[in-house]
Amino acid sequence: MSRSLAFAVAVAALSAVFAASIQGMAAGVGVFTILAPLAVFTAAAAHRLAAKRSGGLRLRFALIATVVVAQTAVAVVLFVELMFVSSHDAALTILVAAYTAALGVWAGRLVGARALSDLDRVRETLGAVGAGRRDVTTGVTGSDELASLAGDVDAMIARLDAEERARRALIAAVSHDLRTPLTSLRLLTDAIDDGIVDDPREYAARLGIHVRQLSALIDDLFELSRLESGDLRWSVERVNLDELVSETVDAMRPQADARAVSVHAELDPQLAAAKANPEQIQRVLFNLIQNAIRHTPADGSVVVRTVGGAGAVEVEVADTGAGISPADRERVFEPFVQGAGREARADGSAGLGLAIARAIVQAHGGEIWLEDARLGTRVRFRLPAAA
Repeated sequence: MSRSLAFAVAVAALSAVFAASIQGMAAGVGVFTILAPLAVFTAAAAHRLAAKRSGGLRLRFALIATVVVAQTAVAVVLFVELMFVSSHDAALTILVAAYTAALGVWAGRLVGARALSDLDRVRETLGAVGAGRRDVTTGVTGSDELASLAGDVDAMIARLDAEERARRALIAAVSHDLRTPLTSLRLLTDAIDDGIVDDPREYAARLGIHVRQLSALIDDLFELSRLESGDLRWSVERVNLDELVSETVDAMRPQADARAVSVHAELDPQLAAAKANPEQIQRVLFNLIQNAIRHTPADGSVVVRTVGGAGAVEVEVADTGAGISPADRERVFEPFVQGAGREARADGSAGLGLAIARAIVQAHGGEIWLEDARLGTRVRFRLPAAA
């Protein structure tokens, strides 16, 4: 508050100096004598109203307007009493002051009413969101601070709506993929209980397949959750991506041969080492190559390329499959969505490979994306180069 009082007194002093420079020292002293007490009173009242957190903004605006008008009226009356001789001039001065005060109060009320109306709309919108609605917006337009705040609120509501839709879709997808092996397990166990099993070992093998499928899905979901929450930590080192890519391609070749798909690597001999965890990056490669093989028809091909860049190294996995429709490109790295835009469970996969790959790459400080392709699909990811 001391700063507010000092500022008010300083303004009164400057006004007195200006009056003294025009009409002499006596006028300056008279101006300071009138303005200084009014300035202190106004500053104290304004400071108290600004600090007051009850009664609402409308009441506080009305009170501060009253203080300003009262200060103007007192100042005019005192100046007229001390410095004017002609009653005609005094009347005109009071009339001009009253007109100016009335116009200022009206203009302030107009601006304040618009601002408070926008604030009410933001508050009502947040109340509706708190009650569970996601189909509301503030409807506030403009380019001022309140409009910016309203825009942030609208964006927040849109994000909440998108996240809730994604969560519901994820729950539905998880429920579906859990139900499939659980249903098979129930049918197999019912068959065993009913004594209609010819070869128990065959049924036991089938049970084992579904149990492993269920276990793998749960493990992938748990790991994806930990990756996205940042709970997983691993050490990084200098990684020769050419060697890692060659090793991974060799490991995936039997699976590709079984589907009559050609898989090979095109390596950059000048490629710098990457700063990464080799086991995690190899998992990314396994996921991408396996996904490419799964969506490439017989006699097709999968190529894994390494590319150097400024301060980064890149790896691309390209296939000659059906490709990805433009409508699905934005969703391809989401859980339970396959690259071809079909539900992942349609061909028995969990649909978490690309989502896990994205989480691992982003945890390394890199990025993963889809490159434009005339034929098939090209997935590329970038990692920081080792110093």
